[in-house]
Amino acid sequence: MDDSEIVELFWRRDQRAVDETADRYGAYCRAVAGRILPSPQDAEECVNDALYRAWQSIPPQRPGSLPAFLGRLTRNLALDRLRHLSAQKRGGGEVALALSELEECVPAPGGVEEMVEGRLLAQRLERFVRALPSVQRRVFLQRYWYLCPVKEVAVRNGMSVSKAASMLHRLRKSLKKYLEEEGIVVYEQTE
Repeated sequence: MDDSEIVELFWRRDQRAVDETADRYGAYCRAVAGRILPSPQDAEECVNDALYRAWQSIPPQRPGSLPAFLGRLTRNLALDRLRHLSAQKRGGGEVALALSELEECVPAPGGVEEMVEGRLLAQRLERFVRALPSVQRRVFLQRYWYLCPVKEVAVRNGMSVSKAASMLHRLRKSLKKYLEEEGIVVYEQTE
């Protein structure tokens, strides 16, 4: 069954949509959640929550890309769960490290306009990533979307760890410059 048929099942409110989605994209969603969460049980719970959210969201939404839609749902749920767990434990880890690397590229905290700025930031970030050459795009997404450790990013792309780290550093600098040129105020780095 292809993605359009699965989405059609959701639209008809046919319970098979959830089963087909779990069969086709369960492993992908577990991998997304598993990169973020320390426990396989937490990752599995996020996958179940993502399937439930998909059931609630389709309709009215009709995703253009079912795997991207599910990946986003799963990732956001996993990050929410990690924040909850971190508030309880105050632990560090790869996710915190990857996200802290991007702090220099995100807008300064605002007020009422924060949600609108968030949407603008998302649009600009998507445009930035789409314009990258394929290797750089893949490295950027593996590190900051899938939250892979730099060593794993290097191995996956057949490069040394120092080359991957250097590429990521240059990409962050380019992203910061791009966002500033787009009129988005970013954090000042204090070293």
